[in-house]
Amino acid sequence: MKKETLRGLTMLVLVVTLALAWYAVSVNAQTPSNKVVANVPFEFSVGYKSMPAGEYAVQTISSASNGLLIQSTDGKISALRLSDETDRIKEKSQARLVFHRYGEHYFLAEVWNGANTGRRLSKSQEESAIADEFILASAGENAHAKTVIYETVEVLAVLR
Repeated sequence: MKKETLRGLTMLVLVVTLALAWYAVSVNAQTPSNKVVANVPFEFSVGYKSMPAGEYAVQTISSASNGLLIQSTDGKISALRLSDETDRIKEKSQARLVFHRYGEHYFLAEVWNGANTGRRLSKSQEESAIADEFILASAGENAHAKTVIYETVEVLAVLR
C-alpha cells in the first residue's frame, strides 16, 4: 500500500512539475521582445554619460518599465536612464532610436520598439545647457527666436 501511495505521489509531483514548466515556457514565448538593438554611427550622450559610436541594445529594466538600460552589445559601456511612455506621433512602424542633435552633440531622446510603444528620456542638464546656448545664439540672429533649435536624427533598429 505504501509503495502505491508513494508511486502515485511521485507521478503527481512529476505531472505538476511538467505542467508548470510548460506554462513558464509558453508565457515566455508570448512575451514580446523589449530589447531594441541599433548601430549608432556617431558619439552620443545619455544623461551625463558619453557613449562612443557602435552597436547598442536598449531595454526596459524595472517592473514599472520606466527604467532604460542602454548598453553596448559587447557589454563594456552602459548607462541607466529613467523614461516616460510616449504615444506615437507619426505613422512609423520600424523600431528606432531618436536623437536630438545640437551642432555636433547628439542626445538620446526616444526609443521605439516598432509598435505604438515608445519611451521618452527626460533632458539632462547638459542637453538643457546646450539647448540654451543654441537659443541665445539664434536670438542674436532673430530677436523673436524662442524655440529650441535642434535636429531630430533617427537610427533604425531591430528587436531581439
